[in-house]
Amino acid sequence: MKDADSSPRVGGWTRFVTARPRLSLLVALVVTALAVLAGSGVADRLGSGGWEDPDAESTYATRALERAFPASQPNLLLLVDAGEASVDDPAVAAEAEKLTARLAREKGVVGVGSYWKADAAAAPALRAEDGHEALIAARITGDEKQMGETLDRIAPELRGAHGPVQVSVGGPVAVRHEMQTTIQEDLIRAEMIALPVTLVLLVMVFGSAVAALLPLGIGIVAILGTNAVLRGLTELTDVSVFAMNLTTALGLGLAVDYALFIVRRFREELAAGAEPLTAVGTTLRTAGRTVLFSALTVAVSLAAMLVFPQYFLRSFAYAGIAVVLLAAAAALILLPAALILLGHRVDALDLRRLFRRGRRPDAAEDAARPQGGAWALTARVVMRRAPFFALGTTAVLVLLGLPFLGVKFGTADDRQLPSSAESHVVQQHIRDGFPGSPGGGLEVLAEGRATPAEYTAYKERISELRQVLRVDGPLVRGETAYFTVLPKGEAVDDPAQTLVGELRAAPAPFDTKVTGAAAVLVDSKDAIAERLPVAVAFIAVVTLLLVFLLTGSVLIPLQAVVLNALSLTAMFGAVVWVFQDGHLSGLLGFTSPGSIETTLPVLMFCVAFGLSMDYGVFLLSRIKEEYDTIGDHEQAVRHGLQRTGGLITAAAVILAVVMVAIGTSRVTNTKMLGLGIALAVLMDAMIVRSLLVPAVMRLTGRATWWAPGPLRRFHERFGVSESDGTPAVGDGAKAGGTAVEEPDQARDKVTARG
Repeated sequence: MKDADSSPRVGGWTRFVTARPRLSLLVALVVTALAVLAGSGVADRLGSGGWEDPDAESTYATRALERAFPASQPNLLLLVDAGEASVDDPAVAAEAEKLTARLAREKGVVGVGSYWKADAAAAPALRAEDGHEALIAARITGDEKQMGETLDRIAPELRGAHGPVQVSVGGPVAVRHEMQTTIQEDLIRAEMIALPVTLVLLVMVFGSAVAALLPLGIGIVAILGTNAVLRGLTELTDVSVFAMNLTTALGLGLAVDYALFIVRRFREELAAGAEPLTAVGTTLRTAGRTVLFSALTVAVSLAAMLVFPQYFLRSFAYAGIAVVLLAAAAALILLPAALILLGHRVDALDLRRLFRRGRRPDAAEDAARPQGGAWALTARVVMRRAPFFALGTTAVLVLLGLPFLGVKFGTADDRQLPSSAESHVVQQHIRDGFPGSPGGGLEVLAEGRATPAEYTAYKERISELRQVLRVDGPLVRGETAYFTVLPKGEAVDDPAQTLVGELRAAPAPFDTKVTGAAAVLVDSKDAIAERLPVAVAFIAVVTLLLVFLLTGSVLIPLQAVVLNALSLTAMFGAVVWVFQDGHLSGLLGFTSPGSIETTLPVLMFCVAFGLSMDYGVFLLSRIKEEYDTIGDHEQAVRHGLQRTGGLITAAAVILAVVMVAIGTSRVTNTKMLGLGIALAVLMDAMIVRSLLVPAVMRLTGRATWWAPGPLRRFHERFGVSESDGTPAVGDGAKAGGTAVEEPDQARDKVTARG
């Protein structure tokens, strides 16, 4: 092995990460163990909400009502089923009163009421129309963790048979708690599916069992480190439990991407005759810089979610940025140390050679064998019929995205859970059998001194609104009061949302604030609409800058942004067609609420756009390297596709497998996220990168690389170049268009200028 200081191919970073490889891996092991300890119990500290705007009018009103009128905001509902008997039967009423009294004695429970104790005005809403079911309502106090602990303590004693009645536990607190528990269970199952399947695929891609284990190690380090980061963040802010799914998916997926890129380049250098240290140096200067560049583009897309106020979205930004940067750091620090120690043993247990017949070729022969025939043929066909592929693929993607034009936004509720979940069953019984949709009304908070006559006049005024079914109240305490307004239709449909605006505009002699499911939805939509342009502009501007620094072109960054956005159309169309309209709901095992939760499209856009840029950087960096080396635009595009097509497709398939494993979740939002991102990744790798990008670049020709003088000089000083001007190892006779390097041997030479 050559000495680091004497080899011109080994830079300072290589010397730093490989000087003490065993020590580096030992330190990484210790840090990972500490991360396991620091991140233990993180799931129990994560919230299951976060869809509302914390600064919205509805949020203020909800908190004010919780303080002033705890009984007005029940979050625990007990469904009392009398079977064939009537809820007014004396024996049923007596047992229900015992349950009500028992619940009222529980610590952390306030505002206990029931159909049997309600006044004449409120009682009908708490009794099923068939007379066989009724409700007991209460409020569990505290934060989400305390409410979950209280529910775990009291629920086993409440549910089940009690004399002549059967009791089921529901309400918002039960929905949230059951959702949190289900997500944790599903995540463990997804990891049990994803890890072995990913390992098998990696063995198929690498051919070596030893090389296949390296990406999994990087992914595990990234996931455990991110869990520790999330645990620390829970001390400072709210974090959603849903973020753990993204941690697992991106941790495994990006670790595979980055390790695949680096390990294959390292093996290529070894096959070309380089010593392990020199091979690591070349790998870090080329593939390593591309990995770093790719990680930054993904992190930028995820960081855009920080502009939104909902902690559900912000949580994904926290988890996503942490796992991306940790995966890149592990790939650029730990992986080189492991490769130095392994050296040529990285190909140990080469399963592909074990099944070859005849003489086993040596590494150099194996590297030089002409490969990539399918991708070479694809490149030639696409370039020859560029207008057809450009227009055809664009038309198909637009067509697949058309269902999104009919999207309807809603709120996350119990229908996120499986149809057999207890809290879902309770809420479905309430929706189907109780009048006026209990819990689906709007509350109007009135603050300020007012007379009984003024309250009455206001009540009569809002009762005349077209979408109002009934107005109850006011309930007055000091200078604070509230009215309950029941809309005529569903709790969050368009008429109910219109009613929110009418109530807020209605004149009153006191300050009014409106809350309720429809009001929360309206405020959430407004918050997203207000900040979405900022998020999109942030992603677009930073992406344009990063891609310009990579390519030195004005046109390529614009193409990257437009084509990346176009690659997401199939995902958005499928989300509406499947999860909103309910197609395939039986096959996939979910209940369609008839709407899409407001924050999900934003989340899916940021994640999918970032992953698209990940693959885009791999392809563009290779094309730029070829162009810098040979100066022939069309040949550079062909060679770039040929030599990265297999790499990108393999990485996309493995990431899609991880996302599909996440998509096996029983919680609809998680299922939608996993399956939607899997579809977006596959469409991007197999359609956009393989067909649309080379077709468009063929049409734009040499103008693709144009930039005005000032920008060219800026790129020469601060940009990133793909080639040092020397032919790539194993390139062969480029002038004749003969490619002898397989796609697995992507040589993305990324060297900083200036």
